[in-house]
Amino acid sequence: MKKHNFYAGPSILSEYTIKNTADAVLNFAGTGLSLMEISHRSKEFTAVIEEAQALVKELLEVPAGYEVLFLGGGASLQFCMVPYNLLNKKAAYLETGTWAVNAIKEARLFGEVDVVASSKEANFSYIPKGYTVPDDADYFHFTSNNTIYGTEMRFDPDVKVPLVADMSSDIFSRPVDVSKYDVIYAGAQKNLAPAGVTIVIVKESALGHVERAIPTMLDYRTHVKKGSMFNTPPCLPIYAALQTLKYYKELGGIKEMERRDLEKAAILYDAIDSSKMFVGTAAHEDRSIMNVCFVMKEEYKELESAFIEFAGTKGIVGIKGHRSVGGFRASIYNAMPKSSVEVLIDAMKEFEKNH
Repeated sequence: MKKHNFYAGPSILSEYTIKNTADAVLNFAGTGLSLMEISHRSKEFTAVIEEAQALVKELLEVPAGYEVLFLGGGASLQFCMVPYNLLNKKAAYLETGTWAVNAIKEARLFGEVDVVASSKEANFSYIPKGYTVPDDADYFHFTSNNTIYGTEMRFDPDVKVPLVADMSSDIFSRPVDVSKYDVIYAGAQKNLAPAGVTIVIVKESALGHVERAIPTMLDYRTHVKKGSMFNTPPCLPIYAALQTLKYYKELGGIKEMERRDLEKAAILYDAIDSSKMFVGTAAHEDRSIMNVCFVMKEEYKELESAFIEFAGTKGIVGIKGHRSVGGFRASIYNAMPKSSVEVLIDAMKEFEKNH
């Protein structure tokens, strides 16, 4: 039976990425060696990382003066690296979910944090509006997509201070004005590659202005200077990321990915909104097109487990909602085909009809 993978992360990857990476695990670039045993200093792997950096710049139209880094540690390490490198006295943060809360906690180790707004009181079901970012903040940090709660900021905020964004779960799903940012970071395991590599786009002129000493591995300048090769990088996830980037380019680039993502989200949200049994949990104007969160209406709550079991008979996996929200979460990242979303919609309609 064909599987329809709605897991939130690690999540679905394109067949293109999986096949090409699997082939390289057996024989990388005709070397007769596995990708898992090749030297990261070999000319074959150096070519991989250079092409991946170039494709990120091309697809996101990264302007001059920025570097693309491939680092370890996930977005969670960036929660500390960002303030280590950028926070002198005070930073502003928008609190929109679990990952924003974690980023705020880390930043407070390095200086004052002004939480300009929060939607915590409503279980992060919306994105705050109408807040003011203080002009004396060293930067303003936001999380663009909140995987657990299904909310998303699909725009680049206009603020008077440097911008920093955690785009782990929606990078490459829309065009981004990179010139507005000092740092964009993203864990790979949603829209790019298997877990193990983190992509960081950093403005070089933003670095070197803090007074504190920074440990070598946590200093962005270390990795800029060494082209992400200061230490052994996560070679297999970087190779997989390159395959995904090539795939995005072949399909028509980021605008085409956005068109597809909007289309998939629209049909799923329409099915939820027209249902007598299911209801969405995120504010309409802030709905994520990456993570669609929904529950059963109160009178059907006891059927939630039964629906997950029923969906499993259709090959649908990974739709159980996060424990803090409950219900269901359909993660429909770039690699998710529209046909799988349609299978989920059909399952919802069939289950509703039967009950």
